[in-house]
Amino acid sequence: MGETGRFLTFDLGAESGRAVLGIVDGGKISLHEVHRFANEPQRILDRFHWDTVRLFAEIKRGLAKCVTDHPGDISGIGVDTWGVDFVLLDQRDDLLGLPYHYRDARTDGMMEEVFRIVPREDVYRTTGIQFMQLNTLYQLMALRVGGSRILEMARSFLMTPDLLNFWLTGVKANEFTNATTTQCFDPNAGQWATEMLWKLGIPTEFLGSVVQPGTVLGPLHRTTQEETGAGPVQVIAPATHDTGSAVAAVPAEGEGAWAYISCGTWSLVGVESPHPVINDRTLTCNLTNEGGVCGTYRLLRNVMGLWLLQQCRQSWARTDRTYAYDELARMAADAPAFATLIDPDDPSFLKPRDMPEAIAQYCARTGQAVPSSVASYVRAIIEGLALKYRWVVERLEEVTGKTIATVHIIGGGSQNALLCQATADACGKRVLAGPVEATALGNIAVQAMAAGVVPDLPSARAMIGRSFPLIEYMPANVQDWERPYRKFLELLTV
Repeated sequence: MGETGRFLTFDLGAESGRAVLGIVDGGKISLHEVHRFANEPQRILDRFHWDTVRLFAEIKRGLAKCVTDHPGDISGIGVDTWGVDFVLLDQRDDLLGLPYHYRDARTDGMMEEVFRIVPREDVYRTTGIQFMQLNTLYQLMALRVGGSRILEMARSFLMTPDLLNFWLTGVKANEFTNATTTQCFDPNAGQWATEMLWKLGIPTEFLGSVVQPGTVLGPLHRTTQEETGAGPVQVIAPATHDTGSAVAAVPAEGEGAWAYISCGTWSLVGVESPHPVINDRTLTCNLTNEGGVCGTYRLLRNVMGLWLLQQCRQSWARTDRTYAYDELARMAADAPAFATLIDPDDPSFLKPRDMPEAIAQYCARTGQAVPSSVASYVRAIIEGLALKYRWVVERLEEVTGKTIATVHIIGGGSQNALLCQATADACGKRVLAGPVEATALGNIAVQAMAAGVVPDLPSARAMIGRSFPLIEYMPANVQDWERPYRKFLELLTV
């Protein structure tokens, strides 16, 4: 594998975005950060929106910086973002309204509205997607229930990365991994769930063709070329859902005996499957079937993740208590274990105004002591995540019939040694932490496969494993977690 390539990835998360240049050379890959920028959604009156136009401006700025600071041909450009959020375009390809944030309150009560028309079980059997009120399906239902005219005016539907790719190239397409997050896609049929949407009174004419990861969308639009000096670089659709890209980068060997936790604002705990797994038990466990790369599916559960810690940190900063994440982890390591148990997926943690207060109210509601210090809050969050990870891993073993030997923690959370060790202890599994930059690496890997620089997914994963060493955590003190786990199970809302 001696071929070389230079691939630029734009990885946009809930808090920030980055432009990263990946250079494939000599069977290894190196990363070079080109540009970093904040992602700052805006509250406008009582609504919550993404500032997508500014994000596009930052993408162009990152591309221009790559041209000037890292001269040389760019083999491809790939964009990935979060899932579920979308825009509708009119016949002139103008936006029909500002892009909404998935935590906007417009989806309150929309799951119930959907189930009043299409039973919950039918929605799941059609889509195989975990029920969360932020899903695209309930955002569309909010438009219909609210009497919005834009559903009738719409001519195109684009997820967030689809929109950014359209603005980069002038080409409209719905990429597979992000399309599956909508709960509007039928994975068994391999197409949009139009019959279900018709029953709900949601038009489907604006839904576009679905393309697979690795599809070459086309060269940069002439206006983008002129602004950035980049020339006619090909834009390639990676797994545009950031978790899809992250899982593509898991440096695992073989099939079956491993799980992944893509750990960031959200924690995605799952296994890779050659087909969707949709049955009564996966419905009961609220497992989701999201599209993956190279014909795979990601059978997983969305767990609230480090969102709780991020929001606590912001709340403390408002009272002039500013902490770095590594500082919080060190403080938590010295706090008493299992003083407070929380289910990170409790609905009260989805969008509270003040996360420490929400945790305190949860403790009072469940008859537990309220954390007494910053360290004890952090300890409760980390232990709650580890315990929820165990619950999900056990359910995955149950529905697949396979024993998971190794859990790969990838993404930013892989740097949190306390969380990684807690996961190993709670699950009783070997944990391999890394790579930190999994999303960017998976994005680049898919681009490299599309360009013929890397032959297949196993080769790409092996290349990532050679390039970025992993940290191993072995389970210890496993018995100490048994009683807390039994108590934790009583708190679960599933």
